[in-house]
Amino acid sequence: MSRPVTLFTGQWADLPLEKLAPLAAEMGYDGLELACWGDHFDVDKAVSKKSYVKEKWELLSDHGLTSYAISSHLVGQAICDNIDERHKAILPPDVWGNGDPEGVRKRAAKQMIKTGKAARLFLNAKPGRKSKDDFPAVVNGFTGSSTWHGLYAFPPTSQEFYDKGFEDFAKRFTPILDAFDKENVNFALEVHPTEIAFDIATAQRALKAVKNHKRFGFNYDPSHLGYQGVDYVKFIRELGSRIYHVHMKDAWWGHGDGSVGVFGGSTDFGDSRRFWDFRSLGHGDIEFEDIIVALNDLGYAGPLSVEWEDIRMDRVHGGTEAAAFVRNVDFPSSKLAFDAAFDKKNQ
Repeated sequence: MSRPVTLFTGQWADLPLEKLAPLAAEMGYDGLELACWGDHFDVDKAVSKKSYVKEKWELLSDHGLTSYAISSHLVGQAICDNIDERHKAILPPDVWGNGDPEGVRKRAAKQMIKTGKAARLFLNAKPGRKSKDDFPAVVNGFTGSSTWHGLYAFPPTSQEFYDKGFEDFAKRFTPILDAFDKENVNFALEVHPTEIAFDIATAQRALKAVKNHKRFGFNYDPSHLGYQGVDYVKFIRELGSRIYHVHMKDAWWGHGDGSVGVFGGSTDFGDSRRFWDFRSLGHGDIEFEDIIVALNDLGYAGPLSVEWEDIRMDRVHGGTEAAAFVRNVDFPSSKLAFDAAFDKKNQ
């Protein structure tokens, strides 16, 4: 199965899209998963200026690139989070406003609804699009969590405490999902520490909280699962029908000096003492062949989007290497059982 290989532009937002697009093509990518920050994709312009999405497609097409998704991780993080000064650094000024926490959360939710509309306008303008999308329209992102700080369960944390977190998530996200449904767009949560869902159990609980809303699913990313000890292939087997997009991202664990554990020890990425860190594809501990087998069994035909992070490596070198790595590991499924040739009917 030859799936398109795309590059998530979030970690490249310091480059204007007019510079990143030719670079991505040169590195070997088929398309871009556009981040809603930097100048890569402006949600407000997409919904207010008819020519904006057309101009984006012209820029992509000039370099032989396509797109299947946009991503709104930064705004999404503020929807359910306990807001503090860190959010000001990542949010658009009009979403931050005066910084009042509930005001920030409500404005972030409104912006996410607008993002669903922007995604529909963008994908409707895709060159060559006929009566329907070639891949279900998706906005990838985060949700934040009002209960993440209670993860370690001290002071003692009750199930009622966690229930309130999932209830808060459902209250804030159900209207967003309903709005996405009107636009025929999916929301794919990147299962990740600090979000309402960060492993298989919490992903299942999040689905239950929104009553299995058909527009709520997951942006599968094994890098956030492996170092936790979560079976990242089981995630595909258990929740495959809700995998709406896939990130290819690597991590290693067990490589530190024993002084820092899985919680990070208040160290920066790249600190040699760390138990785990993100690595360029093929340089970590994720078994991508196992993932491809599971995705093939699932029948996932969407993009494999490289989210490139490795503080130890030049990103152009790593990004180029990663595109080639994905193409090499993404082997097609067999259409014939290897032992079918033994049957005389096939000889």
